Amino acid sequence: MRLRVEFTTEPFDLDEAPTHAVVARQVVEAAELDAVDVGPFGNTAEGGADAVLAAVDTLLRRTLESGATRISLQVNVIGEGAR
Repeated sequence: MRLRVEFTTEPFDLDEAPTHAVVARQVVEAAELDAVDVGPFGNTAEGGADAVLAAVDTLLRRTLESGATRISLQVNVIGEGAR
């Protein structure tokens, strides 16, 4: 099964990327994912279910430790078994 995760971390800072946003980028770029798109107002990553779920676990833990006060995410099935 393939999954896509879309996420944002808060609080926002339009002048400079906050530490939690930098950490989020590092987590998804280091994960074994097939596609990563990092933007100023939202981020998307795709890959196999195990890789995406492991990245989400690490993302949640590390961004909260780095000062995120809110993390919004959505996970969608995009491959085998998608409906």
